[in-house]
Amino acid sequence: MNLFGLYVPENSWLHRLGAGWKYLLLLLLTVPVLAWAKPLPSLIALVAAMVLLAGARLRPLAAWALPLGFWLVAASLAAYQLLVGQPELAVVVVANLITAVYASRLLTMTTPGAVLIDALVRGLRPLRRLGVNPELVGLAIAVMLRSVPLLLDSFTQVRQAAQARGRERNLFAQVTPVVVRAVGHAQATGAALAARGLGE
Repeated sequence: MNLFGLYVPENSWLHRLGAGWKYLLLLLLTVPVLAWAKPLPSLIALVAAMVLLAGARLRPLAAWALPLGFWLVAASLAAYQLLVGQPELAVVVVANLITAVYASRLLTMTTPGAVLIDALVRGLRPLRRLGVNPELVGLAIAVMLRSVPLLLDSFTQVRQAAQARGRERNLFAQVTPVVVRAVGHAQATGAALAARGLGE
């Protein structure tokens, strides 16, 4: 399961909404609740994100389901806050985390990746005076978006191979091949970019 979601073609109002407005929606759902750090605003933002995802006409399982690893991280964060005597902050942290994922899905599941990157590049152009290269940022994000599914697929293949050999409990046997493949992919990508004069 992809945590942040992949583009799903539909004809909802969110699919038709411009990418810039969706970036703004993402910020509105996530930034204010970080500043408030109170349970009620965080829960309201979470419900709003879920309602918006429902409005995108996505399958509920694809829109709202979260992988087990995410829940383990969220539970660990909540448990820590409870241990230090801050139950309200436990609610805030978990709610904000889920809201951030759902808000990201609003962006990625209703907009093609190329459109998202183009909108980001356009939005960063005013920062060129500060030394930011919008095209290079867009390229970096495009490479990252392409690399994540490849690494996830690599992890799945290695895990299945480990299970076939009865070594599924050996974490080292699963992590090492993935790291080697990731380094190899990074080197190949870097060499391809450098050959085109884009690696500096």
